[in-house]
Amino acid sequence: MARLIHTAQALVDLVCDVPGLPPRGGNVMAAGVTRQPGGAAIILIAAARSGATAVHAGSVGSGINADLIRHALHSEGVEVTSPPVEQLDTGVCVVLLEPTAERTFVTTWGAERQVSVGSFDTSAPQPGDLVCVSGYSLVEPTLTPLLAWLEGLPIGDGGQRVDVVLDPGAIFAELPPEVVSRVLAVTTVWTSNMDEAAALVGTDEMDRAAGLVAGRLSRPRAVVVRDGDQGCAVWHGSRTEVIPGFPQRAVDTNGAGDTHTGAMVAAVTRGLSWADAARYANAAAGLKVTGKGLGSIPHREAVEEFLRLAD
Repeated sequence: MARLIHTAQALVDLVCDVPGLPPRGGNVMAAGVTRQPGGAAIILIAAARSGATAVHAGSVGSGINADLIRHALHSEGVEVTSPPVEQLDTGVCVVLLEPTAERTFVTTWGAERQVSVGSFDTSAPQPGDLVCVSGYSLVEPTLTPLLAWLEGLPIGDGGQRVDVVLDPGAIFAELPPEVVSRVLAVTTVWTSNMDEAAALVGTDEMDRAAGLVAGRLSRPRAVVVRDGDQGCAVWHGSRTEVIPGFPQRAVDTNGAGDTHTGAMVAAVTRGLSWADAARYANAAAGLKVTGKGLGSIPHREAVEEFLRLAD
């Protein structure tokens, strides 16, 4: 069975429930604060709960934040292959969560940025595996080793390759053109929200954006463009299909896109088509926003039951 290998940063999210953002230089009182795994950890946990064999190839440090990440991943059956970064802890992302479910982020850097071609190689990717990449890794010091590793991924005897799944993030629009070109040259699967796709191809039409993004990839296998509870557009095999979403009353949208990515790639590793996998992921993301933290990342059984009731 194909594996999902994630290369990006697993951070600790420090989530603060605030009534609103303070003015510059001001103060706001948080109603509650939680520490939980975030970043790549959400995709990996969502994938594992949806039945994938999930592997974290990114770096994890040594300290209380790193211990939280390792424990959370281990509890879900996710293997961490890279050796611990000694004497440096994993970083934190401060999340300001408003009652509207809107989020504002402040991210620190730590051990998760200490990577090399060798540390990525510990995941031993094989043709057929899906390697996930975040746009937030496409800056130094992670950019150079990551691109070198991606450009050297193996090709099987029958021509089968490792699929590179790019989640570009908002940062992708700010990257130098030469970096964008190199990344798109190795990307076979693109998954993003509508704003991120529009920044690349200049249209806010979801289905049209998916086809235009596919035209920017050297070896496109699938393109998925999400638009919240409107669902997503999926380009696969030269055609685009719009997959309706499952609107829910949102309590916390933090991690919804990551849950969608993890659930979708997991479904593909189980043999679903990209369109069917996207529908499964729409349901998983819909369930995710109805609660907070790791507890609201759904397991496969819950998603399939939700889909049965929807049908």
